[in-house]
Amino acid sequence: MTARTTSRVRRAAAAFVAVTVLPLALAACSDSGGGSDSGDGDRKDPVAAKAKTEAPAEAAEQGGPFGPACASVPKDGAGSFDGMAQAPVATAASANPVLSTLVTAVSEAGLVDTLNTAENITVFAPTNAAFAKLPKDALNRVLGDKEQLTKLLTYHVVGDRLAPADLRKGSFETLETSMLTTAGTVPSITVNDSAKVVCGDVRTANARVYLIDTVLMPPAK
Repeated sequence: MTARTTSRVRRAAAAFVAVTVLPLALAACSDSGGGSDSGDGDRKDPVAAKAKTEAPAEAAEQGGPFGPACASVPKDGAGSFDGMAQAPVATAASANPVLSTLVTAVSEAGLVDTLNTAENITVFAPTNAAFAKLPKDALNRVLGDKEQLTKLLTYHVVGDRLAPADLRKGSFETLETSMLTTAGTVPSITVNDSAKVVCGDVRTANARVYLIDTVLMPPAK
């Protein structure tokens, strides 16, 4: 083999090695160099992965009003979130158009002063749409019977300010003296496994309010 031929063979072999080995080396560097974009770090650290999953829910539970019906709350004025925060709960509700049926019921039962002067309470407030689910004759009967109406309305009130985190799985005595239960996390919280919170953690001067889509019925005694 001549020197020229030997030189050609060596150049060809070098080129083959470069073409074959270089991509493998680059792939190896890519796999070992930084797992930050691939998510491997979270798989290796389940605690960190769990924290990332739970953080948004916990942040939402501390972040004020939540839920689809909050969009119906006025943006300003006495019926807005800021306006309601300045007034006791019955007065605050009277300024909110989505609670007009409840306000009428509270007035008929003579509970305005009771709710306004109570300290640190939670009200699960049925919206107008919640009352609309009741047969009209049944609603009229309840509104016309002060004793039954008082029993119904006080069943929606708990004598403590409950934060969203308290509702994850809870059982609470109401002012009516029966128990109600809550479950779930923001934004999906239910009461008595039937009523959904549609606008939660609304603050008033003396209460936390959770607007619900179904009227709660106290258990028969």
